[in-house]
Amino acid sequence: MPRLIVNADDFGLAPGVNRAILELHAAEVLTSATLMAQAAATEEAVNMALAMPTLGVGCHIVLVDGSPVSDKNKIPSLVDRTTGDFHPTLGSFLSRHFTARIRSAEVEAEAAAQIALLQSYGLRLTHIDTHKHVHMFPAILRPVIRAAKAAGIFAIRNPFEPLWSLNATTNAPDVRRAEVILLRRFEAKFRRIVREEGLQTTDGAVGVLATGTVNIATVNTLITAMPEGTFELVSHPGYRDECLSRANTRLLESREIERNALMAIKDFRGVDLISFACLGNSVESKTAG
Repeated sequence: MPRLIVNADDFGLAPGVNRAILELHAAEVLTSATLMAQAAATEEAVNMALAMPTLGVGCHIVLVDGSPVSDKNKIPSLVDRTTGDFHPTLGSFLSRHFTARIRSAEVEAEAAAQIALLQSYGLRLTHIDTHKHVHMFPAILRPVIRAAKAAGIFAIRNPFEPLWSLNATTNAPDVRRAEVILLRRFEAKFRRIVREEGLQTTDGAVGVLATGTVNIATVNTLITAMPEGTFELVSHPGYRDECLSRANTRLLESREIERNALMAIKDFRGVDLISFACLGNSVESKTAG
């Protein structure tokens, strides 16, 4: 029987996102969420997480399009000097990354600061991932892993979409499909580094290609096509509110559609729903349906 982690990204981004995560976990379809340490509704999300001990909560490490936890003067390679915030787009981040202008020590320091802030609230973090999946690149992955291990966290998102899921996702834009396929070139090195560092991960992330286009049909197709193994369904549910409308996100209207689509998971049978806390065993799991 396939094992599936249903994870919501952007916990803390806006009250509307927090509300959707609360509802989906209460409906027993959402098993996990990754929390932003420095976002508009982080405090509310922390309180929700503390009140929902059955929800697996990880740290959604933000290195692009957000505000740092560290003193901006201590991480100059990561921030825009005029604003003090991270660079606003993935393109600007990657431009700096591929020209070796981002310092590994600063990535580790900021990742550690974000993890430590969330742990200071009393949260037991189950895993880490990164905003925009930037840990797929080895030079970012290594310092992020060092920060996680130092904090006692030994599970990480595998951000690469498996071939079966790529083939099952038919409604994604061609440009995004090409990008996701191209980025799979980093997968083998990712797996090797994670294995060498002793972390646990899944067999792949589904829903990455479908980001922004997830609906009930997409969820149905992906779960029906899912082979044996352990996978993570990466999701971005939410309700559009004033706070979310002010956020720098392309996922506005799609979040409510995705929230409704995830609710349909409870009608499926034959998929074992787990959280990252369960990787490597079958304890605390629940069969969908």
